[in-house]
Amino acid sequence: MEIIISVASLIVGCIAGFAVFRYVATGKYRKIIEEAKKEAEVIKEKKLLEVKEKFLNKKSELEKEVQQRNQQIQQHENRLKQRELSLNQRQDELNRKKADLETDRKRLENQQQALAHREEELKGLEAQEREKLEAISGLSAEEARERLIESLKDEAKTDAASYINEIMDDAKMTANKEAKRIVIQTIQRVATETAIENSVTVFHIDNDEIKGRIIGREGRNIRALEAATGVEIVVDDTPEAIVISAFDPVRREICRLALHQLVSDGRIHPARIEEVVAKVTKQVEEEIIETGKRTAIDLGIHGLHPELVRIVGKMKYRSSYGQNLLQHARETANLCAVMASELGLNPKKAKRAGLLHDIGKVPDEEPELPHAIYGAKLAEKYKEKPDICNAIGAHHDEMEMTSLLAPIVQVCDAISGARPGARREIVEAYIKRLNDLENIAMSYPGVTKTYAIQAGRELRVIVGADKIDDKQTENLSNEIAKKIQDEMTYPGQVKITVIRETRAVSYAK
Repeated sequence: MEIIISVASLIVGCIAGFAVFRYVATGKYRKIIEEAKKEAEVIKEKKLLEVKEKFLNKKSELEKEVQQRNQQIQQHENRLKQRELSLNQRQDELNRKKADLETDRKRLENQQQALAHREEELKGLEAQEREKLEAISGLSAEEARERLIESLKDEAKTDAASYINEIMDDAKMTANKEAKRIVIQTIQRVATETAIENSVTVFHIDNDEIKGRIIGREGRNIRALEAATGVEIVVDDTPEAIVISAFDPVRREICRLALHQLVSDGRIHPARIEEVVAKVTKQVEEEIIETGKRTAIDLGIHGLHPELVRIVGKMKYRSSYGQNLLQHARETANLCAVMASELGLNPKKAKRAGLLHDIGKVPDEEPELPHAIYGAKLAEKYKEKPDICNAIGAHHDEMEMTSLLAPIVQVCDAISGARPGARREIVEAYIKRLNDLENIAMSYPGVTKTYAIQAGRELRVIVGADKIDDKQTENLSNEIAKKIQDEMTYPGQVKITVIRETRAVSYAK
């Protein structure tokens, strides 16, 4: 019985405990649910605020975009209005010009009618005068014209035959003599100065005792030096100077540097000479390549073949009419770039052609071709573009020009070579040469004006149309050219252009 009571008490206690636990748990759950609902409300409000904020931001951005588009549309409208106004102005200008042209056309028609009327009057007067002359002379106009023509023909035939015989006899007697004289004068005028300045280098020494050491016992030192460098060394009575002679400027430079090292070192004997010459030769070759690279970099020219770089470096040791060839090439390259830019062409290609235009003047072996043609073949050999090769070959008119670079290089080469001071020609001598050119042309009868242009490379001669006919203008051009060639000294060539023009002037009243 007690056990049953105990079990019943336990069951009652459990039921009461479960009821109490359920009541307590239900209160906690309600509290949690209420807190969760409050937090959900707070989160909901935050999200709503964020959404509203994003909406407002988007709205402001859209308003800004709409405003910008409106501004752009307004700007386009303003431009269109300005363009419409400009077109209206142009239309008005065209209408005005059209009216002016119409007025000019009517005036010209009136003038033509007046001229036709005057021409008819002149024909009538001419017919009257012809009738009077026929009545006076007793001959018709046709008969008089035929008689005059026949007499002039006979006289012209006689004079022409006598002149032809005289010229033929004189030409046979003096042709060889005149040809030799012209050749000798040309050689005297051109070759002397060029040969001296291009084939001789003077090496200065402190005293004449060094000459004996350079010559050596029985001349063995000087023979060894000449054999190693390929030059001729002239040791004469000139005080404190030794002359190095050779047409290869690089050989002369190698010999000069070798002599400088030998004299500075003091040890001069054949073995030492060969050692120094080999060392200096290597130094000069390295300097040539370095000079070519530095020149290409300075001018902004890239992709040159190494052999072309070496040829450009060799220009440093070559001169033409006293003008350093490398300096001339750089100057021509810069001028070509400027001129090409002004003409809307590629300045880099023009600069490249200007730098390479004289590479034919520094060959490793003497070619039989002119330097322009040889330079074009070298450029073609080392993969330069065809228009650059053509510009090199045509800058002395020895090849037909096929690109726009060719005349630019030709003109810039003439500018660099003919400017005052470029080729050992002082300003006074330059001005005197131009004055002499103009004075020679003015000395001929019938010449009214003369102009020396292009730094003396061209002489323009204006003659009177009533004093000289077309045939005489050709003879005058040849005579002036021959006189300039015989009496003057000048670099390059001088082009003589004789201009004969007829002008008709009338006044509209």
